[in-house]
Amino acid sequence: MIFRGTFEHALDAKNRLTVPAKFRDGLVGRIVLAITPPTEERSARSLSIWPADAYDAFASASLASLHPLSPRAEVLRNALYANSWDMELDSANRLMVPQPAREFVGLDKDVVITGAGNSLQVWDRAGYADHNAGILARFPEIAASFDHTD
Repeated sequence: MIFRGTFEHALDAKNRLTVPAKFRDGLVGRIVLAITPPTEERSARSLSIWPADAYDAFASASLASLHPLSPRAEVLRNALYANSWDMELDSANRLMVPQPAREFVGLDKDVVITGAGNSLQVWDRAGYADHNAGILARFPEIAASFDHTD
């Protein structure tokens, strides 16, 4: 399943997040909630919700080109595995967002869930608005950076 779209939601009083109905079929069984490692300085922080098999493939691909004993591999392994949680949706299609994950992103109550292809991302609503505005403003620069030769 490809996850796409943007949805405004809220954490409930017990810090549970209801997954939008559109995405539930793609999150049957075991899922992984993971801190999304920032790829740019000062970028907004988010969490990712993955089907477990997709997260395992992502983590393996991320580590594949690194020597398993290298310091870079150790740091990346720790970032990917120590900052992720195995979960399942409850009977009301919710998942509990652990405190370390909420603190990392700065989640309070109002959140945005966005599709990210293989996963979903969960953002603080204000942080996402700033992040998305920045991406859209930089889009011409980003597109121009690709080599468009035939």
